[in-house]
Order: sequence, then structure tokens, then C-alpha cells
Amino acid sequence: MTTVDLKSQLSALIKLQTIDTEIYKLNNELAAKPQELKIAQDAFEAKKASLAALEKASLDLQKQKKERELELGTKEEEIKKLQGQLYSLKTNKEYSAMLQQIDGAKADISVIEDKILQILEQGDKLKDESEKEKLRLKDEEKVFNEEKKKIDERIKIINDRLAQLDAQRKQVSPGIDAKILSQYERILANREGLAIVLVKDGTCQGCNMSMPPQVINLIKMYDTIVTCEICNRMLYIEEENL
Repeated sequence: MTTVDLKSQLSALIKLQTIDTEIYKLNNELAAKPQELKIAQDAFEAKKASLAALEKASLDLQKQKKERELELGTKEEEIKKLQGQLYSLKTNKEYSAMLQQIDGAKADISVIEDKILQILEQGDKLKDESEKEKLRLKDEEKVFNEEKKKIDERIKIINDRLAQLDAQRKQVSPGIDAKILSQYERILANREGLAIVLVKDGTCQGCNMSMPPQVINLIKMYDTIVTCEICNRMLYIEEENL
């Protein structure tokens, strides 16, 4: 360690930290992009699901309408059959009973027709809602595609910048002693991308803890790498030639 110019080493570490700080920030942003896209996509899929539900409800109504129409046809055939039997009856009692059956079937028809009307009204409402939802979905699709485009473009920008920073890092790293660089890398990985910090006004800028005067003096001596006892980050003091 004594053969190493510690001041120049610290200067190189500070440059490397500037690069790594940006890398750390960009990597965090990059890691968040899939979730951002998922949120946008989930919102769009929810709108699609809403339209699908309306369309399914419309199909269910059409099925109900067909069932009621079949039921109506059966009742109408029943009435025709009963009316055809009226003239073959021999007693007034049988005739009256048959008329009651016919009236009952007609009442059933009236109920079925009301149900069909209700289904038609519901179908018209669902159709209107579906048309409006289709228009809204078209707008939502545009919004989603624009958001996806922005995210994709930002991802490309981040990756391009990370490639540039990686190149810069490869230029700075070789000038740092292997042991010092290893120590720096270890702290960097364990301290959220911040391995070397300034001591300003007697305070570590990594954890905001006050540094005793003897630590400040050790830093100024440039005999060894001094680390914070609290956050374990490397420490330096800002000087004109550092």
C-alpha cells in the first residue's frame, strides 16, 4: 500500500464513483420498466375484459331471446291445437275447461312476450354500451401503445448510456490498485451503489454521522484508505488537487 500514490488512487475512485452512481441509478430505473409496462398493460387488459363482459352479456341475452321465442312458438302451437279440439267437445263443462286452458296459454304468451320485450330493451342498452366501450377501448389502445413506445424508447436510451458508462468505467478502473478496487467493489455492492463519500463539515455524507478529528487527520495523511465506522464507506476530503 505504501508504494501506491493514495491521493491519485482516491481521485480515480471518485471518478469511478461518479460513473457508478449513474450506473446504479440507471439500472434501478431499467429494473422498474417491466413493472411500469405491466401496469399500463394490465389497465388496457382490464378495459378489454370490460368490453368482453358486455359482449358476453349480449350473447347471453340473444340466447335467452331464442329460448323465449321457442317457448312462445310452443305456446302458440298449443293454443292452435286446443282451439282445434274445441269443436269436437260434447259437453259445456269440457268446453269451459278447454277455454280456460286456452286463456291460461294466452296468459303465458303475454308473460313470454313481456320477457322478450325486456330482453330486447336490455339488448339495445348493451349494444349502446358496447359501442361506447369499443370507442373508449380504441382510445385506450392508443394511450397504451404510446406509453409502451415511451418505455421502449427509454429502455433503449438507458441501455445505450449504460454501454457508454461501461466503456468509461473500463478506462478508469485499470488505473486503480487491484486491492483498493476490490475493496471499493465490495463496498459498492453492499452499500446501494455508493462506496466512496465526501466528508463535509466533519460529517460522513454516506450516513450523516460526525467524524472525530483523528479520522479527519488520518484522511488528510493519505497513508491508508479510511472508512466510516458506521457505514463502512471509503472517505475523502475535498481538496483542490484531489
